[in-house]
Amino acid sequence: MTIQQVLLLLLLWMWLPHPCHTEMLFRRTPDLRPKSFGGRASGNDGKAIHRQKRGWMWNQFFLLEEYTGSDYQYVGKLHSDQDKGDGSLKYILSGDGAGTLFIIDEKTGDIHATRRIDREEKAFYTLRAQAINRRTLRPVEPESEFVIKIHDINDNEPTFPEEIYTASVPEMSVVGTSVIQVTATDADDPSYGNSARIIYSILQGQPYFSVEPETGIIRTALPNMNRENREQYQVVIQAKDMGGQMGGLSGTTTVNITLTDVNDNPPRFPQSTIHLRIPESSPVGTAIGSVKATDADTGKNAEVEYRIIDGDGTDMFDIVTQKDTQEGIITVRKPLDYETRRLYTLKVEAENTHVDPRFYYLGPFKDTTIVKISVEDVDEPPVFSRSSYLFEVHEDIELGTIIGTVMARDPDSASSPIRFSLDRHTDLDRIFNIHSGNGSIYTSKPLDREISQWHNLSVIAAEINNPKDTTRVPVYVRILDVNDNAPQFAVFYDTFVCENARAGQLIQTISAVDKDDPLGGQKFFFSLAAVNPNFTVQDNEDNTARILTRRNGFSRHEISTYLLPVVISDNDYPIQSSTGTLTIRVCACDSRGNMQSCSAEALLLPAGLSTGALVAILLCIIILLVIVVLFAALKRQRKKEPLILSKEDIRDNIVSYNDEGGGEEDTQAFDIGTLRNPAAIEDKKLRRDILPETLFVPRRTPSAPDNTDVRDFINQRLKEHDTDPSAPPYDSLATYAYEGNDSIAESLSSLESGTTEGDQNYDYLREWGPRFNKLAEMYGGGESDKDTS
Repeated sequence: MTIQQVLLLLLLWMWLPHPCHTEMLFRRTPDLRPKSFGGRASGNDGKAIHRQKRGWMWNQFFLLEEYTGSDYQYVGKLHSDQDKGDGSLKYILSGDGAGTLFIIDEKTGDIHATRRIDREEKAFYTLRAQAINRRTLRPVEPESEFVIKIHDINDNEPTFPEEIYTASVPEMSVVGTSVIQVTATDADDPSYGNSARIIYSILQGQPYFSVEPETGIIRTALPNMNRENREQYQVVIQAKDMGGQMGGLSGTTTVNITLTDVNDNPPRFPQSTIHLRIPESSPVGTAIGSVKATDADTGKNAEVEYRIIDGDGTDMFDIVTQKDTQEGIITVRKPLDYETRRLYTLKVEAENTHVDPRFYYLGPFKDTTIVKISVEDVDEPPVFSRSSYLFEVHEDIELGTIIGTVMARDPDSASSPIRFSLDRHTDLDRIFNIHSGNGSIYTSKPLDREISQWHNLSVIAAEINNPKDTTRVPVYVRILDVNDNAPQFAVFYDTFVCENARAGQLIQTISAVDKDDPLGGQKFFFSLAAVNPNFTVQDNEDNTARILTRRNGFSRHEISTYLLPVVISDNDYPIQSSTGTLTIRVCACDSRGNMQSCSAEALLLPAGLSTGALVAILLCIIILLVIVVLFAALKRQRKKEPLILSKEDIRDNIVSYNDEGGGEEDTQAFDIGTLRNPAAIEDKKLRRDILPETLFVPRRTPSAPDNTDVRDFINQRLKEHDTDPSAPPYDSLATYAYEGNDSIAESLSSLESGTTEGDQNYDYLREWGPRFNKLAEMYGGGESDKDTS
C-alpha cells in the first residue's frame, strides 16, 4: 500500500468507534431488582415464586474487512453481570460462522475472527450468545442475538462487463452524436464513502471522441469525420472509483468504433471519352461493351443508374445497368449497317439512385462521359425485301404458273449476284420450284386444296461469290378453293321399306358433304335421276332430303331390293353434281314399323340348322384337317433320302449333303486335318456331329509315302474305307484335297500356305493353257495394280 492509502486508513480508524474494545454487558439494571408480583403460586415448599426482569446494554459489533495481521482479529467481548470472575460461567456462541469463522473464549467471553473477511462475500453475520452455569449447565441469562457488521474498504476496482466493445456511427455526423454507452460496476459498498463512486475518462481516442464522466456515454468530438479517409477508431475508456480522486482504483475497456458510410460522394467516370467497336452483323441485343463510374461510397450509397441522355445513336443503342458489377452494358437496339453509318456518338450519364438530402451541398451526384461506337464492315449475307412472304393461288392453275417472286440483295458495297433455291425439307413432294436467278416460284405439280390448304416453304438466298453466306425467308402459300368436287352422301345408308308401308311414308332422311369450301357456305339440292313409281325425294332446303314412298304395299317375294339413284348438286360455280344410289330393302315389319326380317329365303326355309349342329360340323372339319397334316408329315419323313444310297455307290465322285458347313474354321463337324497333307494325318477320328450306330476302335493306318502316286493313294484310301465300317463318309472328300507330291502348282488350299496372297507368283498359270488365261489376268492384273499404286 502507498503512504497516502495508509494515512487515509488511519484517518478513517480515528473517526470510527473501536469495535475491538466494545463489550456487550449482561448486567442487572438498578431499578430492575427482583420483585414479587401481587399473585402467588403455591408450591411444594409453600414459598412464593417471583419472576425477575433482566436489563442489559446492546451494541453492534463492527469489523474491518481484509484484516492482514498474523493473530486472530479481535471482534468484541461478551460479559454477564452474573459473572463473578471465578470461572463458574461458560459463554456459548452460535449462529453464522460460530465455531469456524468466529470463536469465543468460554471463560472471558472474548470473540475473535479466525480469518480474513471479505465484505463483498457477506456484509454482516447474525449470531446468538448465552451464558450458562458450568456445574448445572443451566443458562443464567437468556440467549441473546447480536450482529457483526463488516466495514467496507476500497479493495475492488471498477470492472466492465466486456473487455472489447464494438460500435458504429455514421460518417459526417455532427459533434456530440452519441456512439455507445459503457457502464462499469464496483463491488464495494456504495453506501459507505466513495469506494463505489465511478468517474469515466478517455485514455485513447482523442480528439475524435469524448466520454461523459458520470454516464459513460461516448460521443463524437470532431465534425465531418470522413469514412473514406479513416474508417476504424479504437477508444480506451477508464472507470475510476473514489470519485476519480487520487488513490482510487480503476479499470479500462476498449471500444472499436467504425464509421458507417453515407452517400457523400458522387460517381465519377475515369475517362471523358470511351471508344467501342462492333461488327455490323451483330444481332439485336448484342452487348457492345461496358462503362463504369467509380463511387467512393459503399453498398447502396454506391449504386449507380446509367442512361443515354444525348447523341446521334439514341435510337440504335440501349444501356442496361448491371446491379452486381455496377456497370452500364451498351447493347444493340436496331440492326447496324456499315454502308449506312459507320460511327455513332452517345452521351452517357451515371447517377446515384440513393441520394441523401443532407449532402446536396456537396454537388450533383451524377457524371457524364462520351461513348463513340465504330461499326466494322463484314461480308453480310443477302437481305430479303420482306421478313416473310404470303402468296395465294387457286388450286386449278396450270403447271409452271408463277405464284410469286421473292427478292433479295447483297447489302455489301460489292453487291454480289444472288442465287435462290428452295429448301427441299419444306417441300418433300416437290410441288414447287424456284428460278435461281430472279426468285420466281412456280408450280411443278398439280395443286389440291382438299389435300393441303397451306404450304410452308423456306427460300434460301446465297451470294454467288460466297455461297456459304446464306439467308432464309419463310414463304407461305395458301391454296384457294375451286369448286372441283361434287357433293356425296354423308354416310352409307342402310334403308328398308316395310311390306305394309303406305304411300307418302318417310323411310329415310339423307344428307350430303362436299370437300369444297365455298365462301357462301354449302348448299345442296336433291332430286331423282328419273321418275320412280315407287319412291320420291323431297328436298328439305337445309342440305337434307327425305325419301318417301309413292304407293301402298311392297312384296319381298316379288322384289326384295330397290335401287334408287339420287342426284346431289351444289350451288357454286361451276356447278358440280353426283349421283348416289340408295339400296332399299323390302322387309317384314311389325305393326309399329320395326323391322323383323328382310331375307326372302327366310320364308322358303322354315327351319334352319341349330347352333349345336353347326358346332359339331365345325369340330369334324378341324379333326379331319389335323389327321391329313399328320399323315403328310409322316409320309414326308419316310421319303427322306439317306446321305448315301448304298455302300456300292461310294465311288470317285463328290457327295452332296444338302447343307452348309462352317468353313475352314469349323472343326466340330469333321476333322479338317484330313483336308491337309496326308503326311500330317496321325489318327482317324470319329465324326463329332452325329452319334455312330456301332462304336469300333479306330485303327491307325500308315501314312502314304511322300512319293506315292495320286492314283495309288486314292485306291488305297478307298479300300480302307470299304473295309472299315466305322469310317465316316466325310473322309472320302479328303482324298480329293490332295494333289500329290509331283504337282507343279502344289496345293491350292490356303490352310497350310505360309505366304500371303500378295507374296504369291501366279505367272505359271499362263503356262497351263488357254483355259487358265482368265485366272492369270485376274491375279496378274491385281499385282500390276499394286505395283502401279
